[in-house]
Formats: sequence, structure tokens, C-alpha cells
Amino acid sequence: MELKIKDIVGLLQVNEKTVYRWIKDKKIPCYRINHQYRFNRAEINEWILSNKIELSSSLINLGLNNHNLPALLEKGGVVSGIEGRNAREALTDVVGKVPMPSGLSREDVLLALLSREELMPTAIGNGIAIPHPRNPIVTDPDNASVSICYLNEPVDFRALDGRPVHTLFILFTATPRMHLEVLSKISHLCQNDAFLEKLKKRAPQEDILEFVRAKEHEWEKKGSAVSG
Repeated sequence: MELKIKDIVGLLQVNEKTVYRWIKDKKIPCYRINHQYRFNRAEINEWILSNKIELSSSLINLGLNNHNLPALLEKGGVVSGIEGRNAREALTDVVGKVPMPSGLSREDVLLALLSREELMPTAIGNGIAIPHPRNPIVTDPDNASVSICYLNEPVDFRALDGRPVHTLFILFTATPRMHLEVLSKISHLCQNDAFLEKLKKRAPQEDILEFVRAKEHEWEKKGSAVSG
């Protein structure tokens, strides 16, 4: 159990009373060990995703060891023409087409993505899903990447809003901290109507990168203002 109450408070920018209320109401996954509450980082990641929790703005400015989101997207690329009648078929096609981080086999990656999807849907609404291994499987941060994949036909990923998914973000991150920041940035982007429209229209890679670079610049300026 890696996280304590104070870690959850800092991560989600809520007070301790709120966290204790969530625990009492069984709204957040936690464990009581030696009379103290502890949280599993992987489970908190999934809870944040499934509940669309707004992460601390400070988390967006962690820097990812100089691996910003546009750089990760350049590595993973924008991939069109994903085939599949269901989530399993779509993910199988995705794994065969996206760039694979060094040292990972496509078979192992597919198994990790399917296992995660069976555990809990990764659809976040508005036609978007963010499939990813439950725990980071990239050992070197330099091999981390994010791919955007356009499906030929929308697929049911069991989204809470009931909408079929037309775009997948495939995350290969190296650490829980990196995972949370990337997830937070993508979540922010996917609340932007202009960005959602680009995804819906299957915008080419350079258009996507131009938009994300502009947003990354905004985040960096806010981070500088906070630190200053």
C-alpha cells in the first residue's frame, strides 16, 4: 500500500474530511492496516479514471522528466483504420498497428490491455476510451508513448454515457506518476469541444499535435506562474 491520507489530499486537492467521508461511504478503494488507512496506487488510478475525478492542477505541471504530451504523441503517432466489431477485436487490431515500446511483445501488451478492459471499462464518454495496462509496463521513461487510434466504425466500450467509442488513446507509461499526469492531460483535452471535434473528424497527426502543443504551452506557463 503506497499512498496515505495526505497523499490523496494532495493528489485530489480536497481536505481530509472529504477523504474520510469517501472512506466511510465506501466511495474510494482503501485498506485499513495497523489502524491506518492505506491506498493502492493502481486502484486509485482506476478510480480516478472511472469517476472522472479532476486532478490537482499541480499534477499537470510535474514535467514528466521532460517527456511532455506532444513528445509522447509524436512517438505513438495517430493511427487510422482500426477494425473491430467489439472492444476485444479493436484492441487486437490496435496492438498490431501502433508503435510498440522497446522490450515489449505485442502478445503481452494485448493481454495487459484486455485484462484491464475486463476489470473495468476505460471509456470516459464522448466517444473516447483510454485503454492502458493496469500498472506501468515500460521500464525506461524514454520508451513511453501515447497513440491516438481512430476506429473505422464506433465500438461499444461500455461507456457510462452509452455512446460508442470512435477514438482510443493508448498509454504506455513508465511510472505511476507519469501515468497520472498523462491521464490528467488527456482528460482535460477531452473536455474541450474543439479537441473533441478534431477527434470526431479524424484530424491528421499534425493538426492534433499543433493543438496539443498549444495546450502544453498553456500548462507550462501556468506551472511557471505557480512556481514563481
